[in-house]
Amino acid sequence: MKSSELGKEVIKKELPLIPKSPGVYRMLNHKDDILYVGKAKSLPNRLKSYIAEKNHIIRTERMLSQTFKLEITTTANESEALLLEANLIKKYKPKFNILLKDDKSFPFIFISNKDRWPQVKKHRGKKDLEGFYFGPFASAGSANWTIKMLQKVFQLRVCDDGTFKNRKRPCILYQIKRCSGPCVDYINNIDYKKSVDHAIQFVSGKSRDIQKNLSKQMELASEELDFEKASIFRDRIKSLNIIQSSQRINEANLVDADVIAAYKESGKTCIQVFFYRSKQNWGNQAYFPKHDPDQNILEIMSSFLMQFYENKNVPKLIIINTDINDKKLIEETLSKKENNSISINIAKKGTKAKVIAMAEKNAKESLNRKLYETNNNKNFFEGISKKFNLKNNLSLVEVYDNSHIQGTNNVGAMITFGDEGFIKKRYRKFDIKTKGVGQDDFAMLKEVLTRRFKRAILEKGNFLTLPDLILIDGGKGQYSVAKKVLNEFGLHDLPMIAIAKGKERNKGNETFFYEDKSYKFEKNDPTLFFMQRLRDEAHRFAIASHRAKRAKGIRKSMLDQIEGIGSIRKRALLNHFGSARAVESASFDEIKSVEGVEEKVAKKIYNFFHE
Repeated sequence: MKSSELGKEVIKKELPLIPKSPGVYRMLNHKDDILYVGKAKSLPNRLKSYIAEKNHIIRTERMLSQTFKLEITTTANESEALLLEANLIKKYKPKFNILLKDDKSFPFIFISNKDRWPQVKKHRGKKDLEGFYFGPFASAGSANWTIKMLQKVFQLRVCDDGTFKNRKRPCILYQIKRCSGPCVDYINNIDYKKSVDHAIQFVSGKSRDIQKNLSKQMELASEELDFEKASIFRDRIKSLNIIQSSQRINEANLVDADVIAAYKESGKTCIQVFFYRSKQNWGNQAYFPKHDPDQNILEIMSSFLMQFYENKNVPKLIIINTDINDKKLIEETLSKKENNSISINIAKKGTKAKVIAMAEKNAKESLNRKLYETNNNKNFFEGISKKFNLKNNLSLVEVYDNSHIQGTNNVGAMITFGDEGFIKKRYRKFDIKTKGVGQDDFAMLKEVLTRRFKRAILEKGNFLTLPDLILIDGGKGQYSVAKKVLNEFGLHDLPMIAIAKGKERNKGNETFFYEDKSYKFEKNDPTLFFMQRLRDEAHRFAIASHRAKRAKGIRKSMLDQIEGIGSIRKRALLNHFGSARAVESASFDEIKSVEGVEEKVAKKIYNFFHE
């Protein structure tokens, strides 16, 4: 019997119980891990195709050979099934589906419409605040640049509410003409509101109207002999002209569109997404979906679109460079999701074809860089294996380091590196819990490794998959401690290397310890540089984690050290002032005005910071 017959038998048993309706099916293995998620217009008809077909492609054969269980969810229609499929794929990441590694939320620019003095700021996450959202921007840099331009032209505030309420004089942004000084009433509310409205129009693509309006205001101020005011409008017009000359208005005149191009080579795919809003290019982002080498670009692009837009706003127009499966169904599903008409165009000629050609060129270049980096990383792994005579192939390395200051705020850190580079979602920090550990690096390392591998060995489903190699920043002592921990968990065959700095901590003179032997590299050896890079990244992450913990402790202790300040009063103070630092700079009367803070307590707080 072929191994795929096992999965076919599972489907045969379930078929009589499956209703004739649209829905989603999930294939599971003997551990109840989801292997594959699929959608169907008619569930029985789709599942019958797995039984009827004799010669499946290799990927399907492998999937059926591991299928132990079948689960289904019926839906009202095929559009619902398509959305549910995308949601489940992103949630469970089944090994036989095309997977989009999309762990980023794109930044937006947010301007409140409720505040008396609205703030312009960068926003990520749920849009649960009342106001105007502009985006998405492909990167934080693009959003920051736009905010900077809004400051130059419209001089809106960017400071948080706590800082704004406690200003006694304007900050440096006022001096360099990037803020109109609303915190100290250097501008009246009516004029500030006009600036906010103009900023909203500008980001919405109405820059010409803004320029005409500013010109009229400048002429009016000149006629009234208010030359100081006229010079302000003149500077704003100048800044606006500079911005307009630096912005690339797209040739295809795209008002609200995403341009998406896919390029496949050597069994890998890159998909480039360009965001066009208000006739401007707001940046681009490259994606490398995980898929089997034999999957075609039609399947990949179809799956990408539904996973990409599952948790994002969809523009009115999506321009792509290749045909896709279920185009009409995807259009209909996305239109229902947005309650708006969504169109998917395959650009073949005209200005849209030029825009998609640029996106495809970017996809090709990004993929070539990715393939080069992956090949380079594999060569580095081979260099490590050869140097230390490792028996297993390397594709995943974990690196450990600790950080503290004189035994305080102790933090352990773990970073991970794979074929495609640093894997940020596998980074972990460990707040050291062992009491009295002080500056004992050995005790800290022991706790970190124990916690990491105890969960991996004992918990169902594993905390994280085990690496192929462990690197530790340290010498013989750290190596012995780490080896003992691994042996306790039965991980005798998991290779581990310790990296000790040379005399006077010279970079390039490191000694490496492995299996009771010490190793040295030539100073210009690329493998040495690679291992230093891994060690340095672990060190950077450990220090960053330590600083964050220390800063959190400082912020916490400022209010917690005051007698009579419990959690309720602390929350009231932070809600009112925005930060503990703002409480420190507040006057006695301001502290007394906080709800729930009596005069006696207010005096205690004020005296704590000022005596």
